Amino acid sequence: MELHENEQKPQRALLISVDYGTFDAEASMEELYALAESAGAEVAGSMIQKLDKPVAASYVGTGRLEEIAQLCEGGGIDLIIADDELSPVQIRTIEDATDVRVIDRTMLILDIFALRANSKEGKLQVETAQLRYMLPRLTGKGVQMSRLGGGIGTRGPGETKLETDRRHIRRKLEALEEKLDEIEKRREQLRKRRKKDGVITAAIVGYTNAGKSTLMNYLTDAGVLEKDQLFATLDPTSRALKLPNGVTVMLIDTVGFVRRLPHHLVKAFRSTLEEAVAADIIINVCDASSEEALLHLDVTRKLLEDLGCADTPIITVFNKSDLVHGSGAITGISDGVRISAKKGTGIEALLTAIEDNLPVRMHRVKALLPFRSAGLTAEIRKTGTLFSEEYTADGIEIDALVDDRMYSRLEEFDRAGSAR
Repeated sequence: MELHENEQKPQRALLISVDYGTFDAEASMEELYALAESAGAEVAGSMIQKLDKPVAASYVGTGRLEEIAQLCEGGGIDLIIADDELSPVQIRTIEDATDVRVIDRTMLILDIFALRANSKEGKLQVETAQLRYMLPRLTGKGVQMSRLGGGIGTRGPGETKLETDRRHIRRKLEALEEKLDEIEKRREQLRKRRKKDGVITAAIVGYTNAGKSTLMNYLTDAGVLEKDQLFATLDPTSRALKLPNGVTVMLIDTVGFVRRLPHHLVKAFRSTLEEAVAADIIINVCDASSEEALLHLDVTRKLLEDLGCADTPIITVFNKSDLVHGSGAITGISDGVRISAKKGTGIEALLTAIEDNLPVRMHRVKALLPFRSAGLTAEIRKTGTLFSEEYTADGIEIDALVDDRMYSRLEEFDRAGSAR
């Protein structure tokens, strides 16, 4: 388990939730448990209270709040994590009653993002999201603002930044957003250049910890971090993949999704998620061994729809299928490719599915290139397949598989024969 810089041991956390019927509270609590562990916490226990709606002043009811306070006093609890987005008043009320620092689901996810971000853009996005989230909550920090020992929910901008006044935070946000705008402009230019150069992109998306990075590494030797924890990969990675039919696609690994992903995070990481929006193909990876595989697929599909990807070809991939025995979670589902990225099984079927969804047609062509156009052979190797090339007295005879763009460029040359 990972420890923070100022900690001698993992923080003992109590998880609390109010079940008011709008989501599966038990399943969401299980996910909160995994999120807390990913942040480095030791989960000491959890409580779920059924109410018509959260209590405006204290989130949980008065009686339950007293129980939580007693448990904190006798159980050595360092941190309370609520499976909801809390108001400043709710945070302050719970902290006053328990004398324990309180964070909510959004703060926890932001903390994990701060831990995982490696790129300049990722760090800027995390800091922007954290400051935006903290700004209206400065008056409600209570115990959390006065404790400088660090811990879960305090990473990223750092305590000194969190204690600055609102005006300073707003100035900081403006500066961060300017930097992010510059990065987004460069990213957009890169997308346009890819389109202009005929580069086909395929975004790997899916629920966090579904095995996206493992698949990326198997297909391209990308060297992306693989770890059995939520949000192990935050920063997008791009690598070229040459398909069996000769077409090269750019694979892009994206940040994982979770249920009830806070709007703040979708907005903050919009530029990263834009990679999926701009992709020619989306590869939706799902953990087939999870009992909630169908729910995970639904969460991802809804988020993709919200991002405007409804018209993009989506290939559903059931990863970890080797762990499904008998009546597994994916039994009876036919519209997907079953693979094991760890063992490499089912990969041929996945590559075929990618080929079937390519936005370009491939042409088998035989042509005689003049020596002045010898550079075309290098381009063909990059975007298609060059089966053979032979230097003759009249030029270079080639036999190749090319896309529409290259095919039109070869039309001016005499062909010894061609076939589609």
